[in-house]
Amino acid sequence: MQKNTTTIYNSIERHDAEPVNSAKVRKPLYEKRKKIFPKRAEGRFRQFKWLVMLITLGIYYLTPWIRWDRGPHAPDQAVLVDLAGRRFYFFFIEIWPQEFFFVAGLLVMAGFGLFLVTSAVGRAWCGYACPQTVWVDLFLVVERAIEGDRNARIKLDTGPWTLDKVWKRVSKHATWLVIAVATGGAWIFYFADAPTLLVDFVTLKAPPVAYITVAILTATTYVLGGLMREQVCTYMCPWPRIQAAMLDESSLVVTYNDWRGEPRTRHAKKAVAAGESVGDCVDCNACVVVCPMGIDIRDGQQMECITCALCIDACDNVMDKIGKERGLIAYATLSDYAANMALATAGGSVAIDPKRVRDAEGKFDDKIRHFDWRIIFRPRTLLYFGIWSLAGLGLVFALLSRDRLDLNVIHDRNPQFVVESDGSIRNGYAVKLLNMIPEPRVITVSIEGMPGATMKISGHDGADSRSVDVPVDPDKVTALRVFVTLPKEKLAEAGEGFQIIAEDRQGHERDLYSANFNTPGAK
Repeated sequence: MQKNTTTIYNSIERHDAEPVNSAKVRKPLYEKRKKIFPKRAEGRFRQFKWLVMLITLGIYYLTPWIRWDRGPHAPDQAVLVDLAGRRFYFFFIEIWPQEFFFVAGLLVMAGFGLFLVTSAVGRAWCGYACPQTVWVDLFLVVERAIEGDRNARIKLDTGPWTLDKVWKRVSKHATWLVIAVATGGAWIFYFADAPTLLVDFVTLKAPPVAYITVAILTATTYVLGGLMREQVCTYMCPWPRIQAAMLDESSLVVTYNDWRGEPRTRHAKKAVAAGESVGDCVDCNACVVVCPMGIDIRDGQQMECITCALCIDACDNVMDKIGKERGLIAYATLSDYAANMALATAGGSVAIDPKRVRDAEGKFDDKIRHFDWRIIFRPRTLLYFGIWSLAGLGLVFALLSRDRLDLNVIHDRNPQFVVESDGSIRNGYAVKLLNMIPEPRVITVSIEGMPGATMKISGHDGADSRSVDVPVDPDKVTALRVFVTLPKEKLAEAGEGFQIIAEDRQGHERDLYSANFNTPGAK
């Protein structure tokens, strides 16, 4: 049994790794960056990160190519930011400039969604879905495929410049640039019809702003994702410095459970024979070599940690090999950690003793606290979820109840009125009809109030009347010049004012504007 145990511990791969980005050893920003060569991790969290990468990149690159039939009078691209037409299309939803509050509402939902996720599971956004994390992962895939895993990359980096090294470096950076160009190219397709813009872009017929945008995004993607990597999260991103306000003692964060891992040793058999206390950590540095941020999670909670959980995968694999329970590094809450630490140290009066957390059979004591998923549903997270839900329900209600017909009216300022030859008074109005559906329709423009008044629309045949049917183009603004005339003998009615009404009698949509009628001597 001792021989088998010795063999198992000797089979553990030891890594000579230094957490070069840890705050205690990290060099100032102006000094030369010490490169990080993360080893590829294997495990459930790494698989989850692959899945998130596939989904997020798939959404980003493929969404502009999805078609959505809105009829012959509207674009058929499912997601389109039409700056020229001042529209935003999202499948069956169309947003006009005056409906920008929908975008503001989405930003509110995104903010509280981030608060909710952070308070529940820490920096999960940073570790899994942040664009910086996703593209760094993608660039690392390319780097490993061309240069090999960690040891091969370190050897290549420190070795002399041979033909093989030049070829690998050129291939790597060229592939990174292709990915960066594709990133910028995908972005511009959200602002114009993707197939048409692609042809124009390749044939050099696209607008200059398209090429400028691709160039800028290519440069930023290549530099941030390929060259700067962890420095973006450490120095440039404000969220690590804000997230502390979002966390509490019940938030899940990646934690090294030193109450069971210490004292760590690489020579467990000798330590046990000498009567020393031995923790579960074999000091193999597996958690350090897989960390893309270049830190050691065993140093405790750190601003640099993005909670990608790759260290959990690495440590779990080691625990499986030596026959120990998984979870030496795990998602845990501060309250659970503090309770277990108090048990391992007798309330802080002695050094960590792993025997205090296990029974005679080597199993964890019943007093050890483990993660309980119900801790997620606590007042703080419920409050964030409630605000997030209310914002979402408010947007849905506003979206379903909004009118697709809008009326804007401006009274002429100069002149405010015209006295005609028969003594009647005429007022002019600039009227705009907003047909916010991709179909042509006929809008009835009428006036209510001032029973003696009549209306005339410039460019429309027919005698003065109380209403006029106006054909309007689909998904456009129709500008009208409307003249309202009040006979001389009816001037007493002017003080009451009147209403200009726009109505789609087939669609049962209606909008109105309460207007004033100016007359000589009126105050």
